[in-house]
Amino acid sequence: MTDEQLLDVARAWIAHDPDPDTVAEATALVDARDLVALRDRFGGRLTFGTAGLRGAIGAGPDRMNRLVVRQSAAGLGARILADEQPNYSERGVVIGFDARHKSDAFASDSACVLAAQGITVHVFAHTVPTPVLAFAVTHLGCAAGVQVTASHNPPQDNGYKVYWGDGPQIVSPLDEQIAAATDAVAASSEAPVLAAPNDPRIHRVDDAVIEAYFAGVAALDTRTSDSTARAKLRIVYTAMHGVGGASMLRIFDDAGFTDVEPVVEQQQPDPEFPTVAFPNPEEPGALELAFQLARRIDADLIIANDPDADRMSAAIPDATVDGGWRQLRGDEVGWLLAQHLLRVTSSKGASRLVATTIVSSSLLEAMAAKQGVQYRETLTGFKWLARNVLAHPELTHVLSYEEALGYSVGGLVLDKDGLSAALVLADLAATRRAAGSSLADALSEIVDEYGRYETQQQSLRFEGSNAAEQQAALMNRLRSHLPTSIAGVAVSSVRDVSTESPASDVLILRLGSVGRVTVRPSGTEPKCKVYYEVVSRNGDEGGVSIADLRASMAEILGRAE
Repeated sequence: MTDEQLLDVARAWIAHDPDPDTVAEATALVDARDLVALRDRFGGRLTFGTAGLRGAIGAGPDRMNRLVVRQSAAGLGARILADEQPNYSERGVVIGFDARHKSDAFASDSACVLAAQGITVHVFAHTVPTPVLAFAVTHLGCAAGVQVTASHNPPQDNGYKVYWGDGPQIVSPLDEQIAAATDAVAASSEAPVLAAPNDPRIHRVDDAVIEAYFAGVAALDTRTSDSTARAKLRIVYTAMHGVGGASMLRIFDDAGFTDVEPVVEQQQPDPEFPTVAFPNPEEPGALELAFQLARRIDADLIIANDPDADRMSAAIPDATVDGGWRQLRGDEVGWLLAQHLLRVTSSKGASRLVATTIVSSSLLEAMAAKQGVQYRETLTGFKWLARNVLAHPELTHVLSYEEALGYSVGGLVLDKDGLSAALVLADLAATRRAAGSSLADALSEIVDEYGRYETQQQSLRFEGSNAAEQQAALMNRLRSHLPTSIAGVAVSSVRDVSTESPASDVLILRLGSVGRVTVRPSGTEPKCKVYYEVVSRNGDEGGVSIADLRASMAEILGRAE
């Protein structure tokens, strides 16, 4: 595209853009002939993938904005109307949104575009956590669902998660089909048509849907602790400036967990996320205010949700670490939930199912084998874990989890749900506390029974407009120069998941029985993730450490620690 063509593309975009903010942004860039900034915004298009859309808010097709959202909604509507199911337009689409910048406008625009296509739309009247939207898709029997959220991304981002009528987020080939339909809309000289906001096809979601979700969460409560134990468990909770705060406090209170102290600075939704560098419980420092409060009130447990409350993190007292509190790794929470849920569902025998992803710890497989229950391993992402549950209706779904703080208990939501998982973990913590024990003791018992499984995740971030190219280059270099050993331990096998079906850009380097290293690019952020696992059994503590593996991989990947 020549410079003049680029300017013409930007001017054509401005003519259709309904948002004064992004019109002003693009107009200023055109007037200044800022070709670098214009090419960054207009030289490509935000990719519609299995995570839907996610990116920085701004002008142009390579940003999140109202015109991109309208085009995407029209593409989604076209795919719904093309489906073989004749009643899909009547079943319609349910739309939720979080408190990020422009989320409400994106939701409203989507509803008006879909209604103009003759599709019934159900829109939440206020912000809702992502698990509530995921629940509403199947509860209302919709053909699809949309949640406007960027989850735990930085403040400048927003996103667009799409669910299909069977419950989970979309996977291939649906994502390609919706993307193709969206591209066709974007290629047209006409902007998408909108119905009026009061169009009879647009309905507000009744509060009864939210109440049904709360009732479903209450039914998942394992209730191994009594009311006295629950009332005595002191919980610190942070909503991380997101939309889960009111729902989480309601769930805890309904279940009898009455001693819950929210981190007030982070309890109310705030799209600027002013107290954290990244609104992600995984990020270092994100729980610092929760730690301070927990020390001040002598709490028993910290629970944190990410901003759309589909993820959950936990921290426990630990006198051996600085500050006296330790955040649990995602795998550790998964182990605790698995051990607890397998015990309380023991009467259901072998017809139970637990599942995790290829980047999570291998301990769940050992647990399943010892308990005699079904185990499955899927690609990264709850869209795959949820479809695994759908593929086995004959089995009782006990737990699916991924190490990135995602957990699903039971069958209420076919996606990760940080609210219901927090309730189950709190029940276990209250039971342990009443017995003079703790979650730390529960983890020690797991080590005694299965051996020590140490896991750690490392993020290698990339900066600049070519971040995606940098991600791809790192993966290509690793494939071209596969190591024969890592930290002096021979690589016993290499699994390249990009050659499998379904495929994913993942490399798994196994180190015999000692552990493994897994590398993949993130699908939602400009970074590559490296996952380490070291296994020791029978008191063998003399093997390789994760620190050894990290140092070795830094040399192999050409990225300093």
